[in-house]
Amino acid sequence: MSTISFPLTIELNTPWDAIPSEKVVEGSPAARSQILYTSNDDCFFTGLYECTAGKWRVSYEEDEFCTLLNGEVRLHDARDNTVTTYRAPQSFLIPSGFSGIWDAVTPVRKYFALYERAKPA
Repeated sequence: MSTISFPLTIELNTPWDAIPSEKVVEGSPAARSQILYTSNDDCFFTGLYECTAGKWRVSYEEDEFCTLLNGEVRLHDARDNTVTTYRAPQSFLIPSGFSGIWDAVTPVRKYFALYERAKPA
């Protein structure tokens, strides 16, 4: 197996999908992503993600490491009502179990790495 590059100029060839209306808090956000790597056990994924500005509810069952390439995000933690702001080129981790609001203050472009525990058979 060889290494995988993550070029800064990669163009996504996937369509934009509207964030489901039941999750939307503000705006008319849309997102798209492209998986660049999947592990053999289907538990680890990496790729590129883009979204338009807006706010929506999120609930994570996976661990996600992000590096912002463009944009600004505010994460509103439902547990303790804290708000943390991240701007490109910052990196951050969203742990499994996080619930709150993803607030894309501007359009966002990020690399992500997701780890999702295998579901019992």
